[in-house]
Amino acid sequence: GYYADRWKELLIQNSLPTKAYFDTSDHDPFCTYSYLLDIITWNKSIRRGFIRVKITDYAGRTVESEMDSEAATFQQYRRVKILTGFYQDFDKISRISLTFSTKTVIGPKYKLRILQMRLKSLNNPER
Repeated sequence: GYYADRWKELLIQNSLPTKAYFDTSDHDPFCTYSYLLDIITWNKSIRRGFIRVKITDYAGRTVESEMDSEAATFQQYRRVKILTGFYQDFDKISRISLTFSTKTVIGPKYKLRILQMRLKSLNNPER
C-alpha cells in the first residue's frame, strides 16, 4: 500500500503496471472492488428502500456488499443504478441475490419485483 499523501509520486516512479484502489477497506488486502448494479423493477406501486447484494462463485464462496447506499426510489419500468462494493472479487459469479429493505420496524413488508438486472465490475469492465 501507499500512504495517502505520497501515492502519486510512488506510482510515477514505479515502472511496472500498478492498480490503485481509492476506496479501501480495513481488512487485508485493503481494497474494495466496485460494481454497478443496474436494475429495472416491475412493481406497479412506487417502492423506496435499500438494496444489499450477495454474490457467490462456482466454488460456493459468498461475499455480501459492504457499501451503504442511499435509499433509492423504484418505479415500474424505470432503471435504477446503484454503486456497490465488495471486499473480495470473484472471476466467475454463479449466483447473485438481492435483499430489499425499507429499514422500518413498523409497517407492511414490501417485495421488489425485478424485471431486469445487471451487475458490472468497475474494476474489471470486460466482465
